[in-house]
Amino acid sequence: MNIAPNSYSVTRKRLLAAVASIAVAGAIGVGALTSGTSPVLADAVRVEAPQVPGFADVVERVSPAVVSVKVKAKISPAADDGSDQSDDQDGMNNLPDNPQLRRFFREFRGFGDQDGQGGNRRFSHRDHNNDQPRPVAQGSGFFISDDGYLVTNNHVVSEGSAFTVVMNDGKELDAKLIGTDARTDLAVLKVDGVGKFTYVDFADDSKVRVGDWVVAVGNPFGLGGTVTAGIVSARGRDIGAGPYDDFIQIDASVNRGNSGGPTFNLNGQVVGINTAIFSPSGGSVGIAFDIPASTAKQVVQDLMKSGSVQRGWLGVEIQPVTSEIAESLGLKSNNGALVSSAQDDGPGKKAGITAGDVITQVDGKDVASPKELARLIGAYSPGKSVDVTVWRDGKSQAVKVDLGKLPSSDKQASNDQQQPAAPVKPDTLADLGLTVTKSENGKGLVVTDVDPDSDAADRGIQPGDVITSVNSTEVNGTDDVTKAMTDAVKSGRKAVLMQITRDDTNRFVALPVAKG
Repeated sequence: MNIAPNSYSVTRKRLLAAVASIAVAGAIGVGALTSGTSPVLADAVRVEAPQVPGFADVVERVSPAVVSVKVKAKISPAADDGSDQSDDQDGMNNLPDNPQLRRFFREFRGFGDQDGQGGNRRFSHRDHNNDQPRPVAQGSGFFISDDGYLVTNNHVVSEGSAFTVVMNDGKELDAKLIGTDARTDLAVLKVDGVGKFTYVDFADDSKVRVGDWVVAVGNPFGLGGTVTAGIVSARGRDIGAGPYDDFIQIDASVNRGNSGGPTFNLNGQVVGINTAIFSPSGGSVGIAFDIPASTAKQVVQDLMKSGSVQRGWLGVEIQPVTSEIAESLGLKSNNGALVSSAQDDGPGKKAGITAGDVITQVDGKDVASPKELARLIGAYSPGKSVDVTVWRDGKSQAVKVDLGKLPSSDKQASNDQQQPAAPVKPDTLADLGLTVTKSENGKGLVVTDVDPDSDAADRGIQPGDVITSVNSTEVNGTDDVTKAMTDAVKSGRKAVLMQITRDDTNRFVALPVAKG
């Protein structure tokens, strides 16, 4: 049936009016609509708000366990020479010389002035009486036992000599430092003699999934107990803070002063400890990093027991296994950690682990990466005997290692020999784009020139590097390299694995040989 334009317009208006009337009736509670009459209002209907999940219940339960941590330090006497010397309040002198790491902690640490309003204020030696402890930092923490043990960050307390815990109700209590662990940025404090405390438990963070709701509680900018919420954004983040990086990334608002504060799941369990943020502006941009509960739980137990953490030590330098390296070694995947060198005094070398081995398992646990190996070994106590599975000469082999004690500082592989001088007549490895010469001691080939358009150049090989082995075979001349390349082609492999020494440090590089 055709409808004239005017009729269509009138009909459409009536239809819209009817729909609107029905909508209003449903919203305010209308009795009945009768044709040709106005709506008759019935008694108003009270509509219950939808039950949207909230965080009030969990916050109410956990807030008494979360505290603010105020740190004071005695200012060391210094000669009054008129210079404006300042304390290392941010603890940056204790961090490795890593610009990325320093930026993370500089942008995160929760410093406050004496009014507790933040501001990263610095104090010179001339500002105060040297014998009086002065506020230098403030952060957050949480109780993990009813007898007063609490957890915070190492970087919050590292410069402190006196510590004050501010409870959720504003009460201030003195605390003593039990122990710290700089490698994981964790510390344990203890409050004594004031009864039992509300405390929280660590969660099983292996069950934490990306997208889960989390709640962060802490002391941002010295404001006191503050709650923010968000989700887990990522797992296994490596921010260059240390060998045990395995951070949980969250998007809950975390700012200066949240350091050491807990992040909870909706069951009120601690899934992580706020330790760093990424922020170009200095404030929260939704990228914060938590120490996983599994890491924290183990470290905290050691600190409560002995005040320090003793970690196992394998004594090897390692690097990732790239797809090309895996192919050159006949591995089916790029999982594992490639040993670039074994330290002379290390337990790994004593047990028979050598450069070129790929560590694939420790006590039956798969090693996905060098970081994973470091975490696995660090979880054992010194003296523990472990079974290390290595890939060598195209097959898996088991090596039993009695772990040593992790040194206080990283050891460097030593090499007493001077950089060998290049003979007059160099040789070429044209297929690899390298010009080389024998070393003075006859062990290895010194790279004298690299074709800028070659795969070798793309992989970072440069003049001065020493090629010490190819596919685990020692190199004494170019014939050794050529033979290794030929054998690789016959075996159906597309690359050879070269061991390169530079500045007394070893690494492995996979170079394609298909062209040869």
